Order: sequence, then C-alpha cells, then structure tokens
Amino acid sequence: MNILSKKLAIPALAFALLSLGSCSKWLDLKPQEGVVAEDYWQTKEQVRAAVNGLYISLITSPLTQELFMHGEIRTDMVEVSTFAPQPYTEYRFADMLPTNSFSNWGTFYRIINYCNNVIDNAPGVKELDPTFTQADLDAYIGEALAIRAWMYLNLARIWGDVPIKLTYTASDEDLAAIAKSPQRNVLDAVVADLVRAEPMVRETFGNTAADKGKITRYTVNALLADTYLWQDEFQKATDVCDKIIDAEIFELVSGDASTWLSELFGQGNSIEGIFELQYDRQQLNPFYALFRQNAIYTAGQNVYEVLFQFDAADPENFDVRGDRGALSTATNMIYKYHGLNRTQTKSLEESYTHWMVYRYADVLLMKAEALNGLNRGQEALDLIYMIRERGNAMQGTDLNPGADDQQGITTFIVEERAREFAYEGKRWFDVLRNAGRNNYERIDLITSMIVGFAPPDRQQSMLAKYRDVNSHYLPIYYIEMQRSGGVLEQNPFYGN
Repeated sequence: MNILSKKLAIPALAFALLSLGSCSKWLDLKPQEGVVAEDYWQTKEQVRAAVNGLYISLITSPLTQELFMHGEIRTDMVEVSTFAPQPYTEYRFADMLPTNSFSNWGTFYRIINYCNNVIDNAPGVKELDPTFTQADLDAYIGEALAIRAWMYLNLARIWGDVPIKLTYTASDEDLAAIAKSPQRNVLDAVVADLVRAEPMVRETFGNTAADKGKITRYTVNALLADTYLWQDEFQKATDVCDKIIDAEIFELVSGDASTWLSELFGQGNSIEGIFELQYDRQQLNPFYALFRQNAIYTAGQNVYEVLFQFDAADPENFDVRGDRGALSTATNMIYKYHGLNRTQTKSLEESYTHWMVYRYADVLLMKAEALNGLNRGQEALDLIYMIRERGNAMQGTDLNPGADDQQGITTFIVEERAREFAYEGKRWFDVLRNAGRNNYERIDLITSMIVGFAPPDRQQSMLAKYRDVNSHYLPIYYIEMQRSGGVLEQNPFYGN
C-alpha cells in the first residue's frame, strides 16, 4: 500500500473547502453555506491542507472515470458492453447531443475553482503567519497552477473552445457568465500557468510516494511537453522533454514479462512514474466495476490480433504490453487496472491501481513526436525503437518507415502510443492531435480508426459525422447553455 494517503490526510475544515461547489448556477461553482474564506485562510497549515485537498479532489471526484471515457470511448481500443446505459452508446457511436450527461464539464471546472481558491487566497496568509516562508508559498501556488493547467488542457482537447475562469468563485456576486475562448487561447493560458509554476514547484518532496503523487518540476515539464505538441511547438516540446531526460532520475522499468505489469501498475510508484493519482485501500479506484464487475468497457475485438499481434511459432515470444498486460485475451477484459501481475488479479478490496498521468515512456514518445515535427526522423525512430524493444513488440507491428518519411513516422508513433498506453486515457487525444495538424492533413488517422470499429450499419453515418471536424469536440451541456443566458455559443456541429 502506498503511503501518500497518510501524507494527504487533511482536517475536516479542508474537506469542507472541497465540498464548496454544488450550485444550480453557471459552471456549478458557487460554494455551499459553511466555511467562509476569511475564517479559514489564517495559517500555513491551512494552506497546506487546502493544497493537499486538491489531490484529494482528483481521486474522490469522477475525474479518472471521465478521463478514461473521453480518451477511449471513441476509439478502436474498447467495446461498450450491453451493461452500458444509453449515454455511453450515444457517445460511442457519434450520437452525442447536448442533453447527454457526459457533455457536462462540471468536474473539471470544480477542480479549477479549488485551484483558484488556493491561488487567490494563499498569498494573504503570509502576512498573517510569520512562519510561512516565501518558498513554501510559491511551491503551494505552483502546485495549484499546474493542476489548474492540467484541467484546462483536458477541457481544450475535449470541448475545444471553453470559458477561462482564473479567479475564485466564492459567492453569487462572483457568478457571471463567461464567453468561450478559442482553443488556442486556452492552450496559451495553460502554457502561461505552467511556465509560471515551473520554477516555483519542488523538484522532490523527499519520498517516493509524494514525488510520484504530487506535482513536481518534472510533472510540470511533462505537461508543458504535452501542451506544446497540441500547439505544434516542436522545439519547445523537445526542450522540456530533455529537462526530464537529462535529470537522469527516471528510467523505463524492465520489459521482463514477470515484472512489467506488477512494477508499473500492480504496485505503482515505479522508477518510470512521473505523476500518478494515488489510490489505496482507503480510497479505491473506480475501475473494478467499469472493467470487471458488470463491465461497461471491454477490450476492442481486434486489439490483440491487430495492435499487439502474436508469434504463432513461439508462444513464449510476445509483447509484454498485450495479453495480461493491457487486456486478457481469454476474457477480453481490460486487465491493466486490476492485474497484480500476469497470473494474479486484485480483488475489489485491492482495487487501488494508480491512474497514470505521465510516465517516462510518455516523455520519450512525446519527444519522438516533436522530433518528427522538426524533420529529425532518425532521432524520432531511435526513441520509438527504444520503447518497442522494452515492450518486446512483435516484428509484424514494425512499420519500418524511412527516416525521411514524416507521415510514416507519424503513423508509427500513433500506433506505438496505442500499444504502450493502452487504456490509459490517451488514445483519442493522440489520434486527434496528430490528425489535426496542417489543417487536418491526416484526417485518415480518425476515419481509418472509425472504419475499424464502427458496426456496418453505422459506419457511413459515423464517417460522415467525423469528417466534420467540429464533431471532434463535445457539445456544451444543455443546462450550461441555459444558465449562461445566451453568453455561451454551442459547438456549431450540435446547433444552438
């Protein structure tokens, strides 16, 4: 069991701060009656509790379920089972409407508001508590900035254009409808927060669980690399990846079949982990029910045979990320989140596998994507093959592009990311990001994926919808539209 939960234990008052936010008004940000800000922000201990509360909000909210859904449900990696309620199938088969509850962005904005609370109110505590150092204040604000940036990055890649709210909503008087900002401006705001946070946050907290479960400088750089890729800022992405690589404190875990899954996921907080949401026995993850007990999601029908492949002549030669790594071929069950190792699974009471936000393999493949964007194809290929060698990728999955074949390398990267990060909530975003470059020069990455999983009777309808690039982003939930009083404009694909 990891120890971070003990370090994140927070007093009842801090939990009360996290509960501020069930409102019937715009963005669902208004606090409930209870703790009043001026009664709370008095000591450095209260600031620490509020920041620790940010991490609690990441694992007690529906965040990870939503990140999985938004990253996987529109892809060839999963199937949606007969246990799934209608909103899942609507999302899966491009029948999404503004009335679908999965178009509700409330989880992300509530966490943003918790971050804004810290960013706005923590500085005043330094004037009241002489023991509160500037370095500690900066570190706490840096953590809040980075978490806020991560939430806005998610909003930008799920909804596209979204409102930007950078101040705390504490009362009805603070509630005012805000128009959407273009996606490019949202990404600029993400970068601004991260650039500000980078020199403020700690490089280490002094113990492994906290270094993997809280925001460090390396987390900030990974977030920056990700965001820069969405902006096509390839040199900047390369540079921040190099900051992580050059630190020489992260490594790929061994590709040994007996240890790969158990080190990375069964136990967690491995030498490869950069930022992992820390579930434990006191706060179980939600994935046992989603993937195993009346499973809503199962592995895609052709994932193993097409994506991972196998060696029919030698059953001992296999991609360690495939069978009983990402999925179980015997049951088509998503295995990664409840496998203790290749032969043992966790019970419901042991369902505390962490949610991976970033790990070192991601940094290497993000750098490969950036290098390919800079026409440094051989360097990109060297990194891809490093990941493939660790995973023991099958020869049949080697696309073998030439160093000057930029489009071929792009396809290779997207496919290798699917193998490496299967069911880690990244697939849709990887496809969308690479498809959308140069005015959707690679729209085929999306359409070929749709052809791969759409039922025959839905295929043409889904393809027609996905050829409209506005369909790649979700509608604004109808209740938010009503609350905004006409200030919000609906995504044009879904009408007004």
